[in-house]
Amino acid sequence: MKVQQLSIFLENKLGRLLETTEVLAQHDINIRAMSLAETKNFGIVRLIVENTSRACDLLRMHNFTVEITEVIAVEVNDTPGELARVLRTLHENELNVEYAYAFVERKQNKAVVIIRMDQIDRAIGVLKAEGIKTLTQQELYL
Repeated sequence: MKVQQLSIFLENKLGRLLETTEVLAQHDINIRAMSLAETKNFGIVRLIVENTSRACDLLRMHNFTVEITEVIAVEVNDTPGELARVLRTLHENELNVEYAYAFVERKQNKAVVIIRMDQIDRAIGVLKAEGIKTLTQQELYL
């Protein structure tokens, strides 16, 4: 299953990340997962939110540069070796991971790994064949 992610390009200056999160908070949009990568002059914030299209529109209205990208949300047990199993499966099928980030679901003792790659449909099929569960956008909020 594919999940939509927001990629927000920010100037690397005081308060810019705060402004981003305040826009979403003011419109009652919850952030489920976040990743921030930076360079000297700018950063890329990646967010998983419940209503991606609405969040994108709101951020653009506040002059943020935003794109919606597709990623995979993979559910794994929160135990040693589970991420390696997923990555091994992708590697053995010559599927390259561009980037990834994760969060833990303590109530279910699971971790969710967000993965971006160029062959998403093929990766989903490979993971499914190995019994590795991918989540929908809605399942991230259950």
